[in-house]
Amino acid sequence: MANSQPFIASMRFYDDHADRLFDQYQSLSFENAHGEWLHQFPEQAGLALDVGAGSGRDAKALAERGWQVMAVEPAEKLRTLGQKYTHERDVSWIDDTLPALNCIRQLSQRFQLILVSAVWMHLSPTEQQRALRVLSSLLAPGGLMVITCREGPDSNERQFHSVNMSMLDSWARDLALLPLQASQSGDQLGRQSVAWHLRVFRLPDDGTGALPSLRHIIVNDDKASSYKLGLLRTLTRLADSAPGIVISRTEEWVTVTLGAVGLFWIKLYRPLLIERDVRQSPGEKGYGFAKDDFYRLKQLSPHDLRIGSAFYDPQCAATVMRAIRDACQTVLKMPAHFTTWPGSQRPVFDGSYHGLRIREQAVRLDSATLASFGTFRIPTSLWDSMSRYACWIEPAIVHEWAQLMQRYDATYDIGTLHLALQWQESRCDTQQARQLVTQRLHEPAPLSCVWSHNDLHRQNYAIDHCFPWSRWNNNDLWNLLPATAKANQSKSDRLPAAQVMQKAKQDIMHWWQYLDASTVCQQFRDEAAVALPLATPTSSLDGIFNSALLQRQRLKANQQLAEWMGVH
Repeated sequence: MANSQPFIASMRFYDDHADRLFDQYQSLSFENAHGEWLHQFPEQAGLALDVGAGSGRDAKALAERGWQVMAVEPAEKLRTLGQKYTHERDVSWIDDTLPALNCIRQLSQRFQLILVSAVWMHLSPTEQQRALRVLSSLLAPGGLMVITCREGPDSNERQFHSVNMSMLDSWARDLALLPLQASQSGDQLGRQSVAWHLRVFRLPDDGTGALPSLRHIIVNDDKASSYKLGLLRTLTRLADSAPGIVISRTEEWVTVTLGAVGLFWIKLYRPLLIERDVRQSPGEKGYGFAKDDFYRLKQLSPHDLRIGSAFYDPQCAATVMRAIRDACQTVLKMPAHFTTWPGSQRPVFDGSYHGLRIREQAVRLDSATLASFGTFRIPTSLWDSMSRYACWIEPAIVHEWAQLMQRYDATYDIGTLHLALQWQESRCDTQQARQLVTQRLHEPAPLSCVWSHNDLHRQNYAIDHCFPWSRWNNNDLWNLLPATAKANQSKSDRLPAAQVMQKAKQDIMHWWQYLDASTVCQQFRDEAAVALPLATPTSSLDGIFNSALLQRQRLKANQQLAEWMGVH
């Protein structure tokens, strides 16, 4: 749809008439526009998707009822007006379009409410069927989908398509959506030639089977070594902390850079083999990836082995690259090959290695470098579950891994094994950010606490994790913000509320502008592109901030974090 002439014409219409349409949409209240189905409204607020959000009327009303809202609107001028209208509400705006909703799907989220109001007639019949399939895949178990569709003539500029409501109902049945309400009503604006159709559906159960499949691999699958658990934990870590390494996504597969898989693999096994020499398989056999280059990584700190890290010494760079290469080859030959679907010999994962020639030259472990090793494919349903439920999946993997190592050698203390399995970046590290703030304070221009706006030249300052370290282990520069010690203590391990983030935007952007103009610019951008949804290394700072708002919503929805309402 996004590339079709009718779509382009429709977007031009909405942009050319944005102010008039905004006023028209606002002339109706949320209750008047949607009163027909509000008795179906979920009792508990959650994550809502407003597709075709227009003026932001519905998104704002949902946010005022306690919902976190992702508002999709492809018309730029209308979206800008909607952003202003919902300012300081928990609403994130995204430029995306049906039927694909590519950006929304990249977030790996499920929604308790999906509202598709006055959009359906913009889609051709073929697009309508695909759109319903995509939307149903985004519904959480028990989630509600509300579709309103206009019937009646319009100016040729918008080129509405006819909608067969019987076909819509049939497609919904095929997708196991439970019909709750179907009705037709007149136009609230009094247009005699216009009528509206309503459909309300519920997804009764999670039909993906992703969590049972993951549980089978973690608990029940035969394991000749820890490799299957190592691969699952590697992928879960990537899905949770590095969504930016996704190369492509379809309804069946998510494709990531093979080098990122290899890098996280050696980060997991480094403390187990180099620091503690804990058996990862029965007997005395070695490990295919643990060659001389792997053991030379002892000279590096865990902080060095991060996506975006630069290695300027040619020999050290080649050592790291060869260690990643060996890990990639082992992953493809062993756990990726032998991890199969329950009751079959069909591998769950798929990947391909690119014959990479490694030279002794400086290298940065950015997305392009990691992609040069090859690609790795994960079933989309598994990737989405790993992303959403990482805080529950990873502890289960760690527990099973510790039990497995104890079976290999009963003399191992279970507490020691859990320490060895601790993610080595699970240490709150603000040293680099502190040095940057100290350097900046040597300049006379004010540097504000992002949360209180007080000048840090006259305050005791602290480095605050915007998203709390205790809930999401991330030491990236974009996430480390200058704050007063008082504000940092007040915020503690809580998540800043949406209105707090919006209020702090100017001071956060001011700090990011300083980073973006400094020697750490590349690191700042690479880290943001890897950790934040929909961000890229060339995103504007405003775009990075919007991606941070999306990540805030994901953390709140996935972990139900307590919110901080700011300094009082």
